[in-house]
This record gives sequence, C-alpha cells and structure tokens, in this order.
Amino acid sequence: MNHLIIVESPAKAKTIKKFLGAKYNVKASMGHIRDLPKKNLAIDVENNFEPDYEISPDKKKIVQELKAVIKKAPDTLVWLATDEDREGESIAWHLMHALNLHKDNYKRIAFHEITKSAILGALDNPRILDYNLVHAQQARRVLDRLVGYKLSPLLWKKVQAGLSAGRVQSVAVRLIVEREREVEAFKPEEYWKIFCDLNAEKGEFRADLAKIKGKKAVVGNKKTADKILEDLHKSEYIIDKVVKKTSKRQPAPPFITSTLQQEASRKLGFSVRQTMVIAQQLYEGIAHGDEHAGLITYMRTDSYNLSNEFLKNAPKVIDDLYGKKYVLDKPRVFTKKARGAQEAHEAIRPTHLDKTPKDLKPHLDTQQYKLYKLIWERTIASQMKEALVDVTNVEIKAGDYLLGVKGQIIKEHGFMKAYIEGKDHPEDNSDEEYQLPDLTEGETCKLKKITPEQKFTQPPHRYTEATLVKKMEAEGIGRPSTYAPTISTIIHRGYIDKRKDKKLYPMDIGMLVNDFLVEHFPEITDYQFTAKLEDTLDDIADGKKKWQPVIEEFYTPFIKLVEDATENAKRVTGEKELGTDPKSGRPVIARIGRYGPMVQIGTKDDEDKPKFAKLQEGQHINTITLKEAMELFKLPRTIGELEEKEVVVSIGRFGPYIRHDNKFYSLPKEDDPYHVKLDRALVIIEKKREEEKNKVINVFFKGDIQVLNGRYGPYISADGSNYKIPKDKDAHALTLDDCQEIIKTTKPSGRGFKKKKKK
Repeated sequence: MNHLIIVESPAKAKTIKKFLGAKYNVKASMGHIRDLPKKNLAIDVENNFEPDYEISPDKKKIVQELKAVIKKAPDTLVWLATDEDREGESIAWHLMHALNLHKDNYKRIAFHEITKSAILGALDNPRILDYNLVHAQQARRVLDRLVGYKLSPLLWKKVQAGLSAGRVQSVAVRLIVEREREVEAFKPEEYWKIFCDLNAEKGEFRADLAKIKGKKAVVGNKKTADKILEDLHKSEYIIDKVVKKTSKRQPAPPFITSTLQQEASRKLGFSVRQTMVIAQQLYEGIAHGDEHAGLITYMRTDSYNLSNEFLKNAPKVIDDLYGKKYVLDKPRVFTKKARGAQEAHEAIRPTHLDKTPKDLKPHLDTQQYKLYKLIWERTIASQMKEALVDVTNVEIKAGDYLLGVKGQIIKEHGFMKAYIEGKDHPEDNSDEEYQLPDLTEGETCKLKKITPEQKFTQPPHRYTEATLVKKMEAEGIGRPSTYAPTISTIIHRGYIDKRKDKKLYPMDIGMLVNDFLVEHFPEITDYQFTAKLEDTLDDIADGKKKWQPVIEEFYTPFIKLVEDATENAKRVTGEKELGTDPKSGRPVIARIGRYGPMVQIGTKDDEDKPKFAKLQEGQHINTITLKEAMELFKLPRTIGELEEKEVVVSIGRFGPYIRHDNKFYSLPKEDDPYHVKLDRALVIIEKKREEEKNKVINVFFKGDIQVLNGRYGPYISADGSNYKIPKDKDAHALTLDDCQEIIKTTKPSGRGFKKKKKK
C-alpha cells in the first residue's frame, strides 16, 4: 500500500519526510484549498446558511497534483495530518471533499510537535475527523463573511468608499478608540512626593512620606509641600515599626499563545504577527546538526498543560544546568486554563528541553534564537523552585508625619535564576532589590536631606500590541488563532497606526467607522456580546450546540439593523466647522478627505476654490483647534532660491517634500516642513542628485533602455518593466545587444512590471 501524508506547509512536509521511509509521500496543501469565493456572499441565507465553497483559484494546481498522486496508485491511503485545532480540522475536511476521499482511503492524524516520536505515534493512533471542530470553524467563517459582506457596502455608502468591517476587528478598534478618548479627556493633577534621606546607627536609607496625622498623605501643591518640609526639618525621626517576613514568589506558567505574544512584544520588541511567523518556523522544523525537527510544540494553544514525559525529564536538565537545589520535589501543575482550552493540548514548550538555546544558537537566525531562548527559559523556570524574598517594611515617626520604606533582598533565586517575567510598563520597579541597614524599633535617625518632587498624574496607557492582546483575552474577544490577524488587519486597513513608541493610535477614519458602528450596531461592537459569541463557538466545538441555529440567532436581528441603517442612517464625514479664516472670512472645516483627515478653507460653492491642508501625526478632526488648523496653511513655504529657481517646502499625499525646478525630494522624518531652512534643503537636494547620478550606469535608445543601480543591485529598465541582470554579467560592460538579449530571455520583475493589456 502507498501512503500520502498531507500537511499545510512545505516546511512541515520537509521535516516529516526526513522521519519516514520511502513508502510515505509527504505533500503540502499550502493552507486552505477551499474557501468562500470573493466575488459574492456565497452563503444561502434562505437554505440554512449553506456555504458555497469553491477550490481557491491559486490552489487548483495543488489539488490536481494531489489527485494525480492518488490516481497513480489506487490503493493509496491518505493521511490528513493538518494541525489539531479548528482551522486544521477544517483544512482536513476540505481536503477530504476536494479529493473525493471516503472512510476507507483516508485517516486523520494530529500531533503537537514535529519530532520523529510524535509523528510515528500519530501514525499508530489515527482518528476520525472531529466534525464539531469543523462546524465551529465553519460557523466563524460564515459569521465573519455575513458581517463583512453586509457592513462593508453600508460603510461605502455612509462613510467612505473602500472601507471594510469585521466582527472581531471592529471590537478591537473600539477598544483603542475608547482608550484614546480617555487619554484626550484626561486632565493631569499636580501632586508632590517627599523623600527623606536618613542616617541610622548602621547605615543610610531613603524613606518617603506615607501618612499625615494617621491619614494617607495627599500633597497637592507647592504651598502644602513647603509647609510639610518646614515641619519635617524640625522633627525628630524615630523608627516606629520594623516588620520582617519572607515571601515566596512563584514562576509564571509556560507560554500559551497570548502570553507568548505579550512577552515577545515586551522583551524582544516583536509584533504579534512577527512572533507567530517565527514560532511557526520553530514548530515546523529547523536543521540542527544531523537532525531536522520541530523545536517547539504547536504555538496556537490556550492550555497550560505539559506532557508527563516532559515533566519527567525536566528535573535532570535543571539539576545539570542549575544544581540540585533548584529542582522541585514534584512537578508543578498549572490548573488555570482559558475558556475552551483542551487538556489534550499542551502549552508552548521546547520539544527537547536538553536542547539549550546555547546549543542551537549556531543553527538559528537572530530572531529565531531570541524567541526559542524566551520559550526555553520560561518553560524551564516553570518547573524550578519558587524564589524566596526577605521583605522588610519600616515605619518612621516624625511628629504628625509617618514615613515608610520597603526593603527586599532575594534570599533564594529559585526560578528567577532562569527567567523573570517582563512588565507592560517598565517604570514599575517592584521587583528591584533594595537593601536596608539593620534598623531597630525605637532607634532615632538623623535627617540628612529632604527631596520634594513635583509630579502630575498620568493618563491611561495607550495599548501596545501586547496589552491589546491581554485586554482582548481578558474580555473573551477572539481566540489564540485570531489575535495576530485581527491586529494586522486593523493596522493594514488604516484604522489604527502603530508608531515608533510601539503604541497603537486610532486614525480619524478608524474613529469615524467605530462611531458609526457603535451608533447603529451596538450589539456587534459590544464587548460582552462578542465574548458570548466566542463562548457559543466553543460550545459548537464541544458538541453542545449546532452551528446553523447559532447563525440564525445572530443573523435575524443583524440584518434588520443593516436594513434600518441603509434606509435611515445619515452619511458621515466627521465634518466639523472650526471657525472663520481671519483673512478671507471663509469657514474653516475639518473632515475626512479622499486621502485622509484634512482641513479646508472655504467650500466648493465659493467663487474661489477651497484651500486644503493635511492633518499631521497626532492631530484629529474632532480635537484640532482653529489656531492649529491655520498653522497647517502656512505651507507651501518658499524658503529661497537655487539656480535662480524657487525652493518650496510643502506636504503632499505621501508626506513632506521639497520642490525645485519641477522635481520633488522627500523630506526626511526628522525635518519639520514648517521650520526647515534653505541650507538644509540644499543638502537634501544635492544628496538626491548624487544618488540619481550614480543610479544610471548606461543609457541606450535615448533612454528607452537603461542600465541602473537599484537597491538590490544593477538591473535593466525598459518599456516600464525591470529585468534582473545575471550574476555572471558586468552591468558596466553591457552593450545594447546584451541588454536586448537579457530582456528577451528574462521575465520582468519588481515594481516596474506592468501586465500587458489584453486586446
């Protein structure tokens, strides 16, 4: 009998092929091979929401190849070896239909790691397709298609052409918009912190003001602070209370999808999508030494479970690397689990704990190494002894005032020897060691110095990708497989902007779409409703509910809201009149334009054409003032002359630029178009000219054919297309005949490639 194993990716196929003999043919489906067609809704809402799947155009060749393999050997047994989650189960189901498989010629297998023992174990323990998982994934796909196909045209009509909406994405956008409005509404309040440096008999220490006349110290202004300083300078400082205790610190559990995404963002600066791409590479297999195997278990999981075999092997590795005192008496089990987590699944862990990051470093690229190291350290720490911390809390009396100080020393590092969890807000230094001198109750201290510090309350933190995932998980919005695509989608759509500080900012169009959806579809954007729907999808996966009634229950009220909004909702542009232009007397308006948020002076009905200016980063149409808007109209600025022609600075569709002699030069981000001077502009122009000069290697036919230097090396440009120059050719020595031969025998590539129009 012949055997055909089908997995999702070529990388996974390559790894598995190395474990098995010649009788096993391993092929990749390249993900889903069937889906709902893009051209129409493809869901029969009148016939129990039956989906109309088709083989995706880019997968037809793959399906033909798989069918050919099966046809060549009629006794072929097909092993559907896709991932063991809803998505993987769905891919297996679609493969079964597309390849016309029946129960006698296919088996379903699954594994949580790509190692030889795991693959052989899976082949020994096949199972049937889990239709509950298939139906849960199908329900999600149908729900998302219904929402997208019904809401997007409504947004085109009522907000702006080209917009789209998604069920989970819209809720994620709402989280970010609401946080931004909290930041905008925040009014900082002044407060003062007062620190006293004291000398005790056995050393110095610093304490801060904690209470005034038995109540929590609230110092709201300098006048109050000065009065306290005056009193403290006169006071006697007596150690009132010293409380010592030893506290235990427990390690964080091994990674699940959401915590891996959060920690990789905090510690490595990875985006959520980047984390999942690298984790996929580690899971699917990397060559190291004589081996080629998966280095971590499956990375889409919400279970903290660790296999018995792993727990059995962990003590020896910990003993070898750290010592006997770090080994637990019995394995630590983490009972906390996410809603819908399956105990058969595992946390994200190394497939072999004895393969240390140091051992694998020569075989991994920089990012793979960093992520593997993070996973390895977190997992091994989860099975190490707790840390012991000596904590000392001291209270010092000073007349009507009470000062406080906390000292802590790590007595036994335990798991902290391997790993300490990161923080969302690095300014939190609660884990830092601070050693106090030996202090005795009743002891008098001498005041060395008082330091008052003026501070202001801070607004709520904007979301980062890490904290957004944390919030979505806490609210029950989405599941492990949805966090990365959700965040990527809302950034790609231009609803959210991720800036240099790694924080997520809502764009004006995102705020406008959010407000429209919240007003007309309050349930769709409601956190609890979305979380409840996720729970319902989990119930389908558990076999507790049928998928069609769930869709019916959602769709019936939803489509009524769509019809009502289509009929009654007003078109929105976010338009806001800011005031009047002092020079022309015409109205100044902020609104969403074709290329984004903008302000304009005048309207299309005026005799003179309106003037337009693009809003800058951090400005919003709902918060910009008239004064700020008028500043934007200071562009374009003429800043001088070069070669008897004006040098002008302005902002266009693609950002700030310098214009000279009908040529445009991008202004670097560090330069402010409102203040850049001529000398700086001349440097930018000269640099660009030098680049252009060096770019051209040779020109033929009056420029119709050019040999150019590009970002990735020399190439030929001709008739709107680019052609790569073979490595064995010297670009500077190419003749016209050489160029024409390369054009004739080489496929066009790159941004210059234009498809020929069909006649």
